[in-house]
Amino acid sequence: MAADDAPCLEFMDWELDTSTCNGLRQEKQLSASQRRCYSLCRRKSFAAFVASKREGSQEGESTSWCCCGRTFKEHPAIHKHVAWTHDAEIQQLTRATYEHLLSQLDKPEEPETQQMNERKAEPVDISAWMPETSHISEEQLQNGPGKVLLYYHYCQVKDPHVICAWQKALCEKLHLTGKVRVATEGINGTVGGNNMATDVYIDAMCSHPYFKMDKEDFKTSDGGAGCFKDLRVGVYKEIVPMGMDPDVVSHQLAGAHLEPEEFHKEVQALLVKGDLCNDTVLLDCRNFYESKIGQFTQCLAPSIRKFSYFPDYVDQNLELFRDKKVLMYCTGGIRCERGSAYLRSKDVCKEVYQLKGGIHKYLEQFPEGFYRGKLFVFDERYAISSNNDIISDCRYCGCPWDQYKLCSTKLCCQLVLSCPGCRQDGCTACCPTCQIKGHAQSKASPTVPPHKEECECTERRPRIPRDV
Repeated sequence: MAADDAPCLEFMDWELDTSTCNGLRQEKQLSASQRRCYSLCRRKSFAAFVASKREGSQEGESTSWCCCGRTFKEHPAIHKHVAWTHDAEIQQLTRATYEHLLSQLDKPEEPETQQMNERKAEPVDISAWMPETSHISEEQLQNGPGKVLLYYHYCQVKDPHVICAWQKALCEKLHLTGKVRVATEGINGTVGGNNMATDVYIDAMCSHPYFKMDKEDFKTSDGGAGCFKDLRVGVYKEIVPMGMDPDVVSHQLAGAHLEPEEFHKEVQALLVKGDLCNDTVLLDCRNFYESKIGQFTQCLAPSIRKFSYFPDYVDQNLELFRDKKVLMYCTGGIRCERGSAYLRSKDVCKEVYQLKGGIHKYLEQFPEGFYRGKLFVFDERYAISSNNDIISDCRYCGCPWDQYKLCSTKLCCQLVLSCPGCRQDGCTACCPTCQIKGHAQSKASPTVPPHKEECECTERRPRIPRDV
């Protein structure tokens, strides 16, 4: 599944596909920034190739694409065709674009650009925002039981690079790991550490003049620094990657927030009506691998691989929501902020509501409520639980199983549900095709990254499902 798709965090939707060139595991490995750059070049090359196949259409005519003597009427169809038939060409275009970009970066900077970078690099005094920890020993900040924090906060951030520097310094001082995403529209993060360190972190966030958060804004679960491989703090366009300009679809247009108690009553009323209820949709706006192991009873759970596909899903399934009341939910609430805003912008729903604090906050009050199964989290734990229900199956034998593992094939970032018995029998890849290809690729030491969706799992599932 991809991070643009690998487990990272719900809010960030750094999902399970770390990037297109995560598969570029050659003898000389690319750095993280180079992988991101390569991934961007691949997406641009893919989009340009698809655009070149578009048929010229007059106003009022439907869009179509012509390729290999075939005509395609829908985005998913042409995308799938190009991905599977023209992968070699996309790789060539990607490498050319990537090399051109590198050559541009090697050129001397223009004086004006150089001055801007120098201004950005000027040191900023962030000491006033750093908590006083002289009374706390290093041992107290590192040892003992811990927890994982999940939070987000929308506010105006004038210089996100300064906040980014402060967050990095703060987390390093407190020995926290995790991921923090900063933008001009706010901040979004999940970090882990021991109880002392995370408490200090919460206090620092609550006292910061930009954020002024409350302790209730943080969702907590048992864990610690070991739940993340490292610390990643960065500046982005969006604090949750929906792929829509925040100035066009703002969180301020979000649906009405329902407290967990109110949401619980709404779901209860929906279940009482059962099949007679045709005016309400309970919508899970998470990814398919999240809803697969846990969801609200009788919800609509789109089979999308990452949150940036959600707008297209809405566009292709508008009739599902026409004149309906929509109850939305996600892990911690942030995807609903933008997702509900986008749905409302279509002006087809009667009402749009969202679960305040997400499933996290709901389970704090209703551990045995209407949400059954595990709650997927974007860290090394993959899931946390509040009830004993198992709603998913082993991919190989079909027995009840809901503990994810990464596909054993090094060139794949998919997750797989494989029970202990099947794993013992060697069934550790996400699918037989992936396991065979991954084994062959690892022996061949390829010089170009394989296509990240060249896998039986993704071939069977359309990029944007039509649920109407």
